[in-house]
Amino acid sequence: MALHKVICAATLLTFFNQGKSLLNSLCGKPPLNNRIVGGQVAPQGSWPWQVSLHRSGFHFCGGSLINNQWVMSAAHCFQRTAASSLLVYLGRQSQEGTNSNEVSRSVMEIIVHPDYNATTSDNDIALLKLSSTVTFTNFILPVCLAAPGSTFFSGIDAWVTGWGTIGSGVPLPSPQNLMEVEVPIVGNRRCNCNYGVGSITDNMICAGLEAGGRDSCQGDSGGPLVSKQNGVWILEGVVSFGAGCALPNFPGVYTRVSQYQLWINSHINSNQPGYIVFTSTGTNSDLSVTCPGLPPAPTTIPPVARECLTCPELVPADFFSLNLTQSV
Repeated sequence: MALHKVICAATLLTFFNQGKSLLNSLCGKPPLNNRIVGGQVAPQGSWPWQVSLHRSGFHFCGGSLINNQWVMSAAHCFQRTAASSLLVYLGRQSQEGTNSNEVSRSVMEIIVHPDYNATTSDNDIALLKLSSTVTFTNFILPVCLAAPGSTFFSGIDAWVTGWGTIGSGVPLPSPQNLMEVEVPIVGNRRCNCNYGVGSITDNMICAGLEAGGRDSCQGDSGGPLVSKQNGVWILEGVVSFGAGCALPNFPGVYTRVSQYQLWINSHINSNQPGYIVFTSTGTNSDLSVTCPGLPPAPTTIPPVARECLTCPELVPADFFSLNLTQSV
C-alpha cells in the first residue's frame, strides 16, 4: 500500500509538469476515494479538492480547488471579508491537531460574481486566487467542473462535504474531521414548490432527502456538491442556502456550476479548469411535478453530447443548510 501511494504521487507530479492538457485530465479522480455510503467521517484523501477557509484563525466556509491556484466558493462567504484576512488550507482532514498532508496559502484576490444577489442568493459564486500555486498530491487535487449542457435529473446521487455543524446549533465534535453525506438531486420544479415558486432559479440546483435527515449545515457554505460519471467526480454545485438543516421537504440549495464556464474562464486565463458535460439517462421525473403557480414543464429537452470540453480524454477512475439569512 505504501509503495502504491508513492507511485501515485509521482505520477501526479509528472502529469502536472507536462502542462495544461494532462493536468485537466486528472481532475476529479482521487486515487484514495471509493465512496459507497454517506453520513460519516470522510476517509483521509477521499475529497482532495476540499479546502477550508479560515478567518481570524477559525474555519468559516468551504471551497473547491479547481486548478493549481484557484478555489471556487460561495459569494455570500465574502460579503464582509478582505482577501488579506483569509487563509486557505488544502489537504486538511481535521480542524484540530496535526494534518501531515496539508498546505496553506494566503489569498491574493477575491472575485465575487457581479450579478450576485444577497437577497435572492442568485449567482452565489466566487473565485479565490491563491498567493502561489500548489503541488498536487494524493491529498490535493482539483475537481472537474460541470460544463454547460449538463443534466442532473431528480434522484442522481451526489455527495456534499464539509466541516459544518451536524445540526442546527450542534457543533462538529472533536477532532472536527471532514464530514461527507450522500444526497439525491431534487429537480428545480420540485424545489420551487418546496421553497415557493420563483425562489429557485436556473442558476441553482437542489439536493436532499424528502424525509430530511441528510444535508449540509452552517459552516459548509461554499463547499462542493459532486457526482460521479465514468469514474470522474464532477462539481455540480456550491453550497449556498437552505431552510434549517436537513428538514423534511426543504433540500439544500446550491449554485449550479454549469452556468458559469464563461465567467470562470474570463478570470482564469491560463491553466483553465477541466469541464465535463454530465449526462443523465432515463426520464426526468421532475418534469411531471406541478404545484400552484408553477409554469408548465418544457415539452422537449435539447440533446446534449457526453464530452469533455477541455480535457483530451475521460479517464475512468447530517449536515449544510444555512438559514435564509445565510449567517456564516
